[in-house]
Amino acid sequence: MSAPARAVAGPHAGADGAAGADAASSARRRPASGEDDGARRPRVSRTVGLFVALGIALVVGVVVSAGVGQLAIPPAEVLGSLLHRIGIDALPLPTHPNGDSALWSIRFPRVALALVVGAALATGGVLMQGVFGNPLAEPGVVGVSSGAAAAACAVIVLGWAAFGSWTIAVAAFLGGLAATALVYATARQAGRTEVVTLVLTGVAVNAVAGAAIAFLTFLGDTQAREEIVFWQLGSLNGTRWPDVAVAAPLMAAGLLVALLLARRLDLLALGERPARHLGVDVERLRILAVVVVAVLAGAAVAFCGVIAFVGLVVPHLIRMFVGPGHRVLVPASALGGAVLLLAADLAARTLVPYADLPIGMLTALVGGPFFFWLIRRTRRGAGGWA
Repeated sequence: MSAPARAVAGPHAGADGAAGADAASSARRRPASGEDDGARRPRVSRTVGLFVALGIALVVGVVVSAGVGQLAIPPAEVLGSLLHRIGIDALPLPTHPNGDSALWSIRFPRVALALVVGAALATGGVLMQGVFGNPLAEPGVVGVSSGAAAAACAVIVLGWAAFGSWTIAVAAFLGGLAATALVYATARQAGRTEVVTLVLTGVAVNAVAGAAIAFLTFLGDTQAREEIVFWQLGSLNGTRWPDVAVAAPLMAAGLLVALLLARRLDLLALGERPARHLGVDVERLRILAVVVVAVLAGAAVAFCGVIAFVGLVVPHLIRMFVGPGHRVLVPASALGGAVLLLAADLAARTLVPYADLPIGMLTALVGGPFFFWLIRRTRRGAGGWA
């Protein structure tokens, strides 16, 4: 890998070594020789293998997660219930009188929202790291999570109910969008947005939102404080099908736009100036990516609270297998995020008998040490991200 290529490969060069510039430049060139084809075969094999493994993990995770709980339902009966709803009577239905009802009214909505939220957070992380060229970027950097949390806490403490049972979710969604708009408008100057300025502005907005949450916690009564603390730690408990019906289309739209931006993100990995020379409107790309991240993360936080590290860790983990090319990285990360959050939710429901642990706490407990290991591994392999 030449020195200029390493210079423009962006933050992913440290995480992926020589693959960074090669994958980025693959958006505008074709392999020139049989040697290039030979070098691409192992990566293609790893990519196919990763998608197959994640697909199997997803199916197994859905069946296991739906069957585990205070009312245990065997996997064959879970599959039987699913197949029966689409008109296939191939496997037995749940033998317990309340088994089918428990699956469709409690567990399947929770499983579905875990998949949607995990995919949304991971996709948002890929977009943030790609568009800002910063390996530490995640949806929380631009204030989405903290803004949504502050708005939700305000609703809890002040007792607003303009939208009935949806008031907290609506407020969290609007709070996330407002925080993102504030960060971007503050960081933008003379028609341009500097990445460092935007990240530092996000840090400031996160600090202000944290102070607002602390103040609202001080004002609230005991019940409000307990609700705020639990909501900030994230949970999928109490998920309903209407929640999934609102979050799933937003996630699907965000994932589709992210896939459409993949080629331009690959070109941006070469550096801002080369990307502009290749026809990329960098400012427009950043605005569109930030809006998509705000929608994805805002919708996720609105329905299950703050869940940390999924948007940060999953893209790095997936990039280790498939490289930094966004046309593969985006769907693979969405799939990986869904599997990770499904596993985290299963652990949250089963680690402590008759208790539902905050899922955000579990992702932080596992994600923090993993990210530390990733930093150490990157420093040993490529000298770090600096």
